[in-house]
Amino acid sequence: MEIPVIDLSQLEGENRSKTMALLHQACEKWGFFQVENHGLEKKLMDKVKQLVNAHYEENLKESFYESEIAKGLMKKGDVDWESSFFIWHRPTSNINEIHNLSENLRKVMDEYIAQLIQLAEKLSQLMSENLGLDKDYIKESFSGAKGPSVGTKVAKYPECPRPELVRGLREHTDAGGIILLLQDEHVPGLEFSNDGGWIKIPPSKNNTIFVNTGDQVEVLSNGRYKSTLHRVMAGKDGSRLSIATFYNPAGDAIISPAPKLSYPHNYTFQDYLKLYATTKFSDKGPRFEAMKKMANGHSNHGV
Repeated sequence: MEIPVIDLSQLEGENRSKTMALLHQACEKWGFFQVENHGLEKKLMDKVKQLVNAHYEENLKESFYESEIAKGLMKKGDVDWESSFFIWHRPTSNINEIHNLSENLRKVMDEYIAQLIQLAEKLSQLMSENLGLDKDYIKESFSGAKGPSVGTKVAKYPECPRPELVRGLREHTDAGGIILLLQDEHVPGLEFSNDGGWIKIPPSKNNTIFVNTGDQVEVLSNGRYKSTLHRVMAGKDGSRLSIATFYNPAGDAIISPAPKLSYPHNYTFQDYLKLYATTKFSDKGPRFEAMKKMANGHSNHGV
């Protein structure tokens, strides 16, 4: 089964509608896809991966294998076989407070995130457009007083001597909005649920960014776009790198389904039948919109 690939360079010109349809289908049916020709500098992506790997080797690897998680592997249980830390970027950054990060890694990460936020905003506009909303609808919905929230989980999934006993990361959906993943080029492990089974996501080749949608996109789209269950499998053959950036609602953002996408509610069936009698052979969409207005009128009058 081929994972959808969205080529952003095709948005200019005759393939725009085809590319938009592919993105729409990926968000509706899959909840994840790969993006190529996204505008991020390859040198910058490579540098981030190189510096994060070096940081792990120098500062985190030894302590991970000496940790209770590693030593208690035979006990199994509710643990994840991962070494990770979290960086906040927006609205305020904590990157200078994280222990042992090199000045070079801080600088390169900040440059990478500035470019990645542009990609996240572009994708949010395309998704909004595909849903028939104003292009800035998702961004504005995610914005609190200081705009959307952006943070990165930097993780390594170390080689595991008994991968059958533990997950790299247990099954979950992501709480937030749009997740943009810069991942390992060689070591697999990420899996997404689809049609009752698990699809293995291959290591990223050719400078691609892997994207998935979180719970808040599912809510905003009134269930049209999916937040999909996924996990990371532990492995014996190499340590897997994962740099996942979350383009999320601010903590004070008020989230609800876009009114344009929600079904009418709080109306009587009798009222619906009255309208249906004169619109039976017309499209149901305008009928639903009329029922929304009628229901809102009732609620505004305290009915």
